[in-house]
Amino acid sequence: MDRRDFVKLGLAAGAATSGNRVLAATGNSAAKQLGTGGILDAGVWEQQQMMEAGKLTSHALTSQYLARIKTIDKSGPRLNAIIEINPEALKIALDMDRERKLKRVRGPLHGIPVLLKDNIATADRMSTTAGSLALAGVRAARDAHVTAQLRAAGAVIIGKTNLSEWANMRSTHSVSGWSGRGGLTLNPYSLDRNCSGSSSGSGAAIAAGLATLAVGTETDGSIVSPASICGLVGIKPTLGLVSRSGIIPIAHSQDTAGPMARSVADAALMLSAMTGIDPKDPITQESAGKVGDYRAALDKGGLKGMRIGVARNFFGQHAERDAVIEKALVDLKAQGAVLVDTEVPNVGKYSETETEVLLYEFKADLAAYLKEYAPNAPVSNMADVIAFNQQHRQQELPYFGQEYLEQAQAKGDLDTPAYKDALANNRRYARAEGIDQVMKEHKLDALVAPTDGPAWLTDFINGDHFTGGFSSPAAVAGYPHITVPAGYVHGLPVGLSFVGTAYSEASLIRMAYSYEQATLHRRAPLFPPSVSLAVR
Repeated sequence: MDRRDFVKLGLAAGAATSGNRVLAATGNSAAKQLGTGGILDAGVWEQQQMMEAGKLTSHALTSQYLARIKTIDKSGPRLNAIIEINPEALKIALDMDRERKLKRVRGPLHGIPVLLKDNIATADRMSTTAGSLALAGVRAARDAHVTAQLRAAGAVIIGKTNLSEWANMRSTHSVSGWSGRGGLTLNPYSLDRNCSGSSSGSGAAIAAGLATLAVGTETDGSIVSPASICGLVGIKPTLGLVSRSGIIPIAHSQDTAGPMARSVADAALMLSAMTGIDPKDPITQESAGKVGDYRAALDKGGLKGMRIGVARNFFGQHAERDAVIEKALVDLKAQGAVLVDTEVPNVGKYSETETEVLLYEFKADLAAYLKEYAPNAPVSNMADVIAFNQQHRQQELPYFGQEYLEQAQAKGDLDTPAYKDALANNRRYARAEGIDQVMKEHKLDALVAPTDGPAWLTDFINGDHFTGGFSSPAAVAGYPHITVPAGYVHGLPVGLSFVGTAYSEASLIRMAYSYEQATLHRRAPLFPPSVSLAVR
């Protein structure tokens, strides 16, 4: 990567982090006390510039993040976003510093600290558990493909993040952000509120400045919902753009990993590093020739002339949230977008069959993962996990049950006609007669709607209180989805979603970046114990 690339990237990322520097500089005592702002809340480009200039090393940066994790995550507000620290993190950072001295910079992620969700396999001294005590201490046989891609790009994997256990596919009355192994992750914008899930720890960690970047995973909403609720940018890629191999699964027809970051520029950089053809995941072959360097999409004028459909059937469930998004629509128009009121058709026709598909695939895919990546684990299939939880009820089942695990165990194999019919139904109504239909009919470049939120009070008695999100159409279709901070409701972040057709990531990034740079809504959290209703 030459100097011109750094300058070009700097124009993209610099403005996205300026709001946080202003917050730190204007004297908020809580922010100063907890250390928000500065290099730990900066973006990739700023950190790289300092390392290039010899004013910062990867070892020093990693050390500062590890110290901040002790201050913010393990004491102080005690966010509990990090489930495990990589004991080799500082050694890896030193290795990246040595390579830099030898002029062997691998790319923009060289020496950058990254967190992985704890369902992504790492062949190192860390466990890979999906938050379950059934896999505590179990080390993966090899890296997930996405882990290997990030290592090759020079990223310093500093730890694993907590998550909703089994990626929130355990109970019909679950509490997002809780796992038997990791406990509950708290929302840095209001400690009594939920981070959403299942990438709860990744969302809370990056919002709080515990690393530069994090990887989340999504089956339906598990990247974009916590990103929205934690005031971040989240990208759920097209199915097959990022390999699924080595990720503890729910369902291969919808699972994907994706970046979670404090700016669109950082998320785009990370997505570029994560993509790649994987022989162990044949669907990635479909991305050949469709992947680019997403830095090229960082265009401040990217909304000009874009036809954007406003998915009105995803409004109306939270008035204050909708008011934030209505203001965002005004901002989109001010940047030259042409807005068309519309609806995503047929969303009710796969609401039940989606769950059916997930249950069938969860049973089959989990057994396949355990056989390949955790052959020495004490559990080898869904039945074993259910039995383990029953034997360890006090630790694993204190707040809610395992209904989804039991329902999955009752399903047949993937040759069952009911499964095949449900999958065909999902693809028909989410793709051809869903997103594709509305975009073709109105000649659209993207769809927008509220992502989710604002965050609800964590409630171990009644479970989660979702207020209606926009994740399912893109999740079921396997299409890309980006969320960007759009504003706040009583100090709680709200995100704006951009959704497109398959492999339209570059176009969506262009629009999301243009919106982000025109508005710069994100501000760092201050870790209040609860929401102040006086704050609008």
